[in-house]
Amino acid sequence: MNVRDLLSLWEETAGGTLTADSFSVRLPIKDAARLKALSELYPRRSIEDLITDLLTASLDELESAMPYVRGSKVVARDELGDPLYEDIGPTPRYLSLTDKYLSNYKKHQDH
Repeated sequence: MNVRDLLSLWEETAGGTLTADSFSVRLPIKDAARLKALSELYPRRSIEDLITDLLTASLDELESAMPYVRGSKVVARDELGDPLYEDIGPTPRYLSLTDKYLSNYKKHQDH
């Protein structure tokens, strides 16, 4: 999901599996004002829903913007036979940690 997709999402109802965890944050006043404005523009979305959607879009964009850092190890070959090198940047570790925590959430959800 990207930020542009949010406007159409907010026109509909959004669903998804949520954790039992909650996070409390204090916002800069300009961001708080922006959220209030969005909640008035899209009254079917609570401020919490807006924050969740914005955070999801931001994390998706952050993940796609993480740099690829070419390592020396060839991990595969493309359709032309050219080598594909391992990524030694932050992305593999981030994805591994994300999978770890996602797995933990799913285990607790089943109980």
